Amino acid sequence: MALTREENIFLAKKLFTELVFNAAYIEGVNVTFPQTQAIIDGAIVNNVSVDEIQTVLNLRDAWRYALSDIDAELNTTYICKVNDYVSRNESLAWGVLRTGTVGLSGTDYIPPIPDLREVENELERIRQISDVKERAIEYFCYAIRSQLFWDGNKRTCTIVACKILIENGEGVLSIGKDNAVEFNDSLKKYYDTNDDTELRDVLFRCIRNGFVK
Repeated sequence: MALTREENIFLAKKLFTELVFNAAYIEGVNVTFPQTQAIIDGAIVNNVSVDEIQTVLNLRDAWRYALSDIDAELNTTYICKVNDYVSRNESLAWGVLRTGTVGLSGTDYIPPIPDLREVENELERIRQISDVKERAIEYFCYAIRSQLFWDGNKRTCTIVACKILIENGEGVLSIGKDNAVEFNDSLKKYYDTNDDTELRDVLFRCIRNGFVK
């Protein structure tokens, strides 16, 4: 059963630390859940690198932005703004579409340099998908293989997919430790083959629409 928008925003706020922690975890950030909570709260945390703290703070701010403007249109301005928060001081450039070539670890796939008009056309196509969960997953799969940004693509994809879900009362996308290996394996296969079947299955199972899995 779908949630109301207010219930879904409440759910996202209740799961806020989990959402930040999970997004950091799938990026390989070595922080514990209690450390994540402490960083979000602005406390001094020992034995955590400056870069890891920056990643968590960026995720905190990106999530706060997303929840404060949940009705924003899914367009290049919005996704660039999310990436602006996510990749601040971590990337070659943040908040703008990638303008050069990047490689991806573990695969020979090289994503093409994004073209603004093509990205806008793809976002328009995605906005027309009637099934909300399909729309969110389609955005994730399109954007992750396109590698629209220099860095922070998984984090940006996750938050934008969540925005699509939340504004329609369909839960949140939370890729946790239990799903991390399967997620990474299916993502690599998607990069290698352009077959997103397994990745979609993992992502659908990572959508939470209540407080208990």
